[in-house]
Amino acid sequence: MLPGIGVFGTGAVAKVLVPFLREKGFPVEAIWGVTLQEAENAAKELKIPFFTNKIDDVLLKKNVNLVFIVCAPNLHAQISVKALGIGKHVVCDKPAGLCQAEALKMVRAAQYYPTLISIVNHSLRFLPAFSYMRKSIIDGYLGNPAELTLIDVRVQMGSLLGDTYNWLCDDTMGGGTLTLVGSHVIDLVSYLSGQKVVKVHGVLRTFVEETPKINGIRKVTAPDFCTFQLQMDKGLLVTATLNNHLPGLCFHQEIYVYSKKGYLVVRGGDLHGKLHKTCIVEEEGKKPQDKEDVIYVDIEDLSCTSSVIPKPYIKGLCKMISALKEAFLPVKEQMDWIKEPVRTAATFEDGQRVQATMEALRQSNEDGRWISVQLLTETPDPNPAFSAAVRRTAISLQ
Repeated sequence: MLPGIGVFGTGAVAKVLVPFLREKGFPVEAIWGVTLQEAENAAKELKIPFFTNKIDDVLLKKNVNLVFIVCAPNLHAQISVKALGIGKHVVCDKPAGLCQAEALKMVRAAQYYPTLISIVNHSLRFLPAFSYMRKSIIDGYLGNPAELTLIDVRVQMGSLLGDTYNWLCDDTMGGGTLTLVGSHVIDLVSYLSGQKVVKVHGVLRTFVEETPKINGIRKVTAPDFCTFQLQMDKGLLVTATLNNHLPGLCFHQEIYVYSKKGYLVVRGGDLHGKLHKTCIVEEEGKKPQDKEDVIYVDIEDLSCTSSVIPKPYIKGLCKMISALKEAFLPVKEQMDWIKEPVRTAATFEDGQRVQATMEALRQSNEDGRWISVQLLTETPDPNPAFSAAVRRTAISLQ
């Protein structure tokens, strides 16, 4: 049996997500919105029987066993921890909370309830082109996987802002190209290479502070451009440039993976590769060719599209839902599942690593230097001065 779904959020992701879930056979039982009006409108549009603006109303419904959290990032940690605590499976949209401390709470909850699904929606992992790219790297297309030299990422797209001022406009609330696009890139390069980020250098800029519809006393603080370098733990260097300055709904993404033998590249949803001529002659004894090898071409059409979310992210999300179906379908009980189909999904630990990397990039932008990535293991003290005073008082009383 497939579990009943509760959806948190009424935005563009929810409107793509619900039809995909229904197509795969998942019953969508409830939806939550910030206001009751938002929730009611979304429920009518998506034909969902129950709507509310109270988080607990969704979590306590008996027929909801898997929750998709696709609302504003400031609620991601709160809903994830609460859902896991009462025995619900969780798929949380990126990023994992607003900061590393929130991500750590999510990690602790997932460790405490290991029998529940807890994954972050880094959907590019499930895009076939990247699955084949990773397989090609592991299979030695570019030689020893540990000897990759460079990953070069370029993403150019339209604005991420809507018609009204909301969390997408505010850097501290999870808006901006680093959080919304860069988080996918940071997770993807670790997934492809099997390496962890150790040092970073980044430049973030907000070039568009006002739009025709967002102006007046409020300014946009979310960055619409960022470029960063990541030093990985086995010597690999990653360079990425992300910008939101194309007009309209354009989206261009190119990800090159290089080694001394040649390169692999994903353009959109297609995977190509090319080896240096000497490598081809030595290994295959064939005449060198100038054309790229075609490894995977994406010809699959989507049943549901979005004018806001780029196609690769939608297709990855669809594949992730298919994997979740495969995880639940072979078992008879609603809460039982098998791990293999979702083994490649990003865990909450991966989400915390992405948060740690983004925090280091923001620090690097402020300081203008390379910053080491620090992974939190303890929840930081919210008021260290007060805690120190309490300790001193306790010592003096003894």
